[in-house]
Amino acid sequence: MEGLVHHRGACHCGQNRFECFTPSAELTVTRCNCSICHMRGAPFVQVPVDRFKQLTPQSNLLIYTFNTHTAQHYFCKTCGITPFYRPRSHPDGYSINLHCLDPSTIQSTRLMHFDGQHWEGSVEAFKASTLDDQRV
Repeated sequence: MEGLVHHRGACHCGQNRFECFTPSAELTVTRCNCSICHMRGAPFVQVPVDRFKQLTPQSNLLIYTFNTHTAQHYFCKTCGITPFYRPRSHPDGYSINLHCLDPSTIQSTRLMHFDGQHWEGSVEAFKASTLDDQRV
């Protein structure tokens, strides 16, 4: 993908590897305070579905859903890490666990907060703010 930064990532044990592409090595990462993100504690990077590729079989992952069952949280069968998930806020993309990306392709990060405890009232502004980071 010409003009994009190529990132590689994996879960802790390496059984689930992936790659994604972002417009810049300066990443906007989101910290959410919804119930699962708060407990998981991992900031994430939004990428459109066409800029994400899973490099290992889907069979290495399990899926967890809750509440509306729209978001699909993928986690490794072996080590339990969630390297990425399909978010309810951006069903046409992936949220990548920042800590699962190889740091050699990241120049800097800019932290953005999302009020996931009040999802319905926060999601439209969040969608609008992350669209700019996904454009080339």
